[in-house]
Amino acid sequence: MNTKVKAAPIKQRMNRLGLGGVVMAMALGATASHAQETDIRFQLDWRFEGPSAPFLMAVERGYFAEEGLDVQIDSGSGSAGAINRVASGAYEMGFGDLNALIEFLAENPDGPGITGVYSVYDGTPAAVFSRKDSGIETPADLAGKTIAAPTFDTGYRAWGIFAAANDLDPDAVEWQNVDPTLRETLLTRGDVDAITGFYFTSLLNLEERGMGQDDLTIMPFPEYGVPLYGNAIISSEAFAEENPEAVRGFLRAFNRALSETLEDPDAAIEYVKNRDALIDVEMETRRLKLALDSVVDTPDAREYGVGGVDEQRLREAIQLVADAYDLPTLPSPGQVFDSRYLPPREERMLLPAGGE
Repeated sequence: MNTKVKAAPIKQRMNRLGLGGVVMAMALGATASHAQETDIRFQLDWRFEGPSAPFLMAVERGYFAEEGLDVQIDSGSGSAGAINRVASGAYEMGFGDLNALIEFLAENPDGPGITGVYSVYDGTPAAVFSRKDSGIETPADLAGKTIAAPTFDTGYRAWGIFAAANDLDPDAVEWQNVDPTLRETLLTRGDVDAITGFYFTSLLNLEERGMGQDDLTIMPFPEYGVPLYGNAIISSEAFAEENPEAVRGFLRAFNRALSETLEDPDAAIEYVKNRDALIDVEMETRRLKLALDSVVDTPDAREYGVGGVDEQRLREAIQLVADAYDLPTLPSPGQVFDSRYLPPREERMLLPAGGE
């Protein structure tokens, strides 16, 4: 028998017990901290591309974790899919087109509540891209032309709003509903005269196929009288009501990451690359900058801060979408967007005032 071990001084044994107590307390504290974390499954609207940078940054830099959140971010296959997955309970929160959310709420008045909680794209990214060699320079020149788009495309769905805003008969064009992977190819081959698509997606796809801005007439919907909002962070109402601080924490963390993305998009794109090593970094950096410049950095966002909505403008947008989509009911602005979870306005003033 090793008597030295048996005869260890009482003080030494007490020190060992004290150290063990500290270790046990630390373990219990870590377990309690982990137990307090709120899990959030978050569905993006599309693949891991440039515009997803602030979401991925907030995960990797630990901004969500600092808010007591364990956030899982998955790629998506369109706004409708993101909205449906949040509605089904598969995800607590997501990122999708506010106009698609209006449509969902109108068609499911007794369904699960879903609401926008942070408007990321202050304007819709929808745009018309047309061939200059087709003689198209203005909306009026689209009369008698052929336009291609997928059936779920915002530009196609909201065509009636664009046409009305520009005194164009909505039936004066011929539509081809096509797979999204073929849209830009059809335009570059001259098989159609124009397409609709997200500005920062279709422009890069067309350039990749050899058709640059000098070959195109581009008509972004917001610049041609269409006051629709674009993509927003959405949440299950049930989840938000049960976990209001978790939703607020999510938006604080995202707002922080968006601020840093606006300051340095080149650095932010690294978080997209970390999630998908196969991305074209140069192209995705440009896509991110195009998205920030076209639909995040707007006059309203500069004056009132990012993330929020103007109730009157939202009310008008809901009516426009209802008319264009022939919706059976009309959701209220309060159903479409809940501002209670937003960070304070002063924290959302991420852009220089005016035209600086």
